[in-house]
Amino acid sequence: QVQLVESGGGLVQAGGSLRLSCAASGSIFSINAMGWYRQAPGKQRELVAQITSGGTTNYADSVKDRFTISRDNAKNTVYLQMNSLKPEDTAVYYCNFRRSTSAYTQTYWGQGTQVTVSS
Repeated sequence: QVQLVESGGGLVQAGGSLRLSCAASGSIFSINAMGWYRQAPGKQRELVAQITSGGTTNYADSVKDRFTISRDNAKNTVYLQMNSLKPEDTAVYYCNFRRSTSAYTQTYWGQGTQVTVSS
């Protein structure tokens, strides 16, 4: 099992910044990708940013050039730096780790952290 604990959410004014952290513990071997998803009220959960074990990153179009995903392998932690926040970024943000092999895929989620951007 993998346990993920997010932190860093909160209330910020439009144009401000926040940094989310996701600390992993447990059986974190062979994790292929780490990412951040978000879910706003009444909307489906969507991918915000992802980083692979090889360091490749990808972002939702809505956050490109504003958000940066990074990781610290020594601390088993993945970060999401969010700049120039907009009210539409308001959502619960979830950390996600994925382990994929030829035989199976395992996905782990954190409990979520609320990000609220006021106008």
